[in-house]
Amino acid sequence: MMNGNDILKTPGNISGFGYELLRNDLLSELLGKEQHDILYWAGKMIARKYPLATFEEIIEFFESAGWGTLTVVEEKKQEVHFVLTSELVTYRNQHKKDVSYQLEAGFLAMQIQQQIDVIAETYEEQSKRSDKVKFQVKWDLKDLVTKK
Repeated sequence: MMNGNDILKTPGNISGFGYELLRNDLLSELLGKEQHDILYWAGKMIARKYPLATFEEIIEFFESAGWGTLTVVEEKKQEVHFVLTSELVTYRNQHKKDVSYQLEAGFLAMQIQQQIDVIAETYEEQSKRSDKVKFQVKWDLKDLVTKK
């Protein structure tokens, strides 16, 4: 089984067109109205499979996955704000209907949750015609993760 660092070394890449075919065309048809919820859950599942120890590793994972450039813009006591940018993000936001970044949101929530051992949730903020997506990851330090 590959760990988080090994996956970043996987050879090859996929074109933006190929990614869009799978992400927006195929998945939206298969998942229907439940697309956003399922993608959030799927992002959490991917994060469990590829746990990362630092924000820097998360940023590197986003680049390697072709999700874009993730930047930490603000850190507070119980939340962190990220911005995601890329040519593909700009294109999707300007040309597609019902664009979802819930896969990335779920991934961020679970990575942060695994790093600080409290339940974390991510809120996505995007606007049509924008060249970026904003994510706000929040947690309550009293809401500890129960270990199984």
